[in-house]
Amino acid sequence: MKIFLKKGRERPVERGSSWVFSGALEQVEEQGEAGSVAEVFSADGQWLARGLWCGEAAELSVRVLERREDVPVDEEWLTTRLATAAARRFSLAGRPEHWQGTTGWRIAFSEADGLSGLVVDQFGALAVVQLGSAGWSGWEGRIQKALAEALDGVEQVVFEATDEAARREGLAVGADYVATSEAPVWFRESGAEFSVVPGGGQKTGFYLDQRDNRIRVAMLAKGRRMLSCYCYTGAFEVLAARAGALSVEGWDSSVPAVAAARLHAERNGVAEKVTYEVADVPARLRKARDRGESWDLVVLDPPRLVHSRGGLERGLRAYKDINLLALKLLAPGGLLATFSCSGLLDAGTFRRALGWAAADSGRTVQVMGDFGQPFDHPRLVGSEECDYLKGFLLRVD
Repeated sequence: MKIFLKKGRERPVERGSSWVFSGALEQVEEQGEAGSVAEVFSADGQWLARGLWCGEAAELSVRVLERREDVPVDEEWLTTRLATAAARRFSLAGRPEHWQGTTGWRIAFSEADGLSGLVVDQFGALAVVQLGSAGWSGWEGRIQKALAEALDGVEQVVFEATDEAARREGLAVGADYVATSEAPVWFRESGAEFSVVPGGGQKTGFYLDQRDNRIRVAMLAKGRRMLSCYCYTGAFEVLAARAGALSVEGWDSSVPAVAAARLHAERNGVAEKVTYEVADVPARLRKARDRGESWDLVVLDPPRLVHSRGGLERGLRAYKDINLLALKLLAPGGLLATFSCSGLLDAGTFRRALGWAAADSGRTVQVMGDFGQPFDHPRLVGSEECDYLKGFLLRVD
């Protein structure tokens, strides 16, 4: 099929954007189903790029994948692109299983690897594929075959659609590719053992993007009493306990996540140090403040609080409020490792919200360092589409 853009709307594509929105379309010829390969042209007929059609009702109409006119987007292309993405990661530090006792890593990261809307995480013999666009509708079989050829040791491939793609574009994963087993798959991170349930949990089942940050927090935990908020399945707490934390508490509103966190604490021999509570975190923080509770180290790793540009101010207030509560719970000299995974919130704006919290806390707060994404979650220079995780290490008087 062929897509012709309105005059002047070709510039984002020429500058490297992978997104073509419906408002930029002038004409669609030979329209196909979602998942069809689309040729993108300027208003004067100049070929610009090749990508996947996301469907007539999608606000984001085309996911650009290829800018070489003589290279087709097909199964061979997909295998090569996935193998290249994996090779980039292995070239930096050798095979990931050879460093830090780790067998879980991100293999493909959407726009950063020229695979807009497609994310692949590998957990040992399991590959979890997250489809973030209806453009990948009907590609499950080709993706599965390409992963088998591109990756070593993969025995099971599971697909899931992001909540946003399902809601925004009506994306549904083919029944033949949905996980049918709830048996956990175990893998290692930094020498500790964790599990994912194929097709279950948030994102791909585990937050691999916090791997390096968990190591840094664990280094700070020795001899400290630690609180982990929005703990999910317990990776921050397990590594901190293994590194010598005096005690660790974890709070999360998800009953299944807390059950998995307890399982991971037991599996890694730190259950006597770690306690968990199913709780609404903001409400529990307020209760802790009213009770006069305190900790030496607090981790705040909330889910995304900014979902749209229109919701930025509301999200900033939410970040400010929970960080203010956390700052008030720290003992003198205490540390706060605070994070945001909101892609629409840049690090400078996040830091401004932390400044509001510091001012209202009445305490002297220092920025001791910052946090970001590991190398298997790369970002494109000049593009903000994959730059989402940011954080700061704060110290209070």
